[in-house]
Amino acid sequence: MLFSLLCYCVDCQKASGTGHVPIMGVARSGFTVDGPAVMSTVTGGSGLRAIRNFCANCHSVLFGTPEAAPDFVTIYAGSLDDRHLFTPEKAQFTRTRQAWDTLPAGLPAYQEAAP
Repeated sequence: MLFSLLCYCVDCQKASGTGHVPIMGVARSGFTVDGPAVMSTVTGGSGLRAIRNFCANCHSVLFGTPEAAPDFVTIYAGSLDDRHLFTPEKAQFTRTRQAWDTLPAGLPAYQEAAP
């Protein structure tokens, strides 16, 4: 795993229907998918395509392959079989965080993309 974070960008809010998305980043090299996935593309905050991949059977969002970060894949933590694999290390795009969506205490937060 390269990183684990909570993303509060407007694009993630729209994709999830809530205030943020818990995301894990992994290296694109060696990443494989078992089973059919359906791709959807929108313009992300960077101006480049944000590509989301959904389960072809249940339509849950599984992972992203953002053009802004071609070396990694973003896995949506809600899709994990083992929920305990995800622990957020930081939060990003908090400048667009909804007032009702509170940040976990002590979590490093960045108004833009996290380093």
